[in-house]
Amino acid sequence: MAKWTPKHEAPAPLEGPVVGTITGGTIIWFVLFLVQLPFYGWFDDRGIASWVWTCLAGGALGLLGIWYVRKRDAAIKRHQAAQGAEEATGGASPA
Repeated sequence: MAKWTPKHEAPAPLEGPVVGTITGGTIIWFVLFLVQLPFYGWFDDRGIASWVWTCLAGGALGLLGIWYVRKRDAAIKRHQAAQGAEEATGGASPA
């Protein structure tokens, strides 16, 4: 069997409202947890109580994700501002 080789370059990664997307997903996980919580006994009787805790874990990991993407977004903006300042000064290092 011949080795597969790509015929064209991979597309550039998509950049979008990452912070909003992660925040929305986190809210959905917490809402799902809160909706399932009153029915915990029903889930436990059927041996699927992990569904409730999965939603809580998704919300908790979403909080970590929000923290991470906000830091990432701030770092990207700082980098772009530094590049813009460097281009404005003609490539000279700021003193």
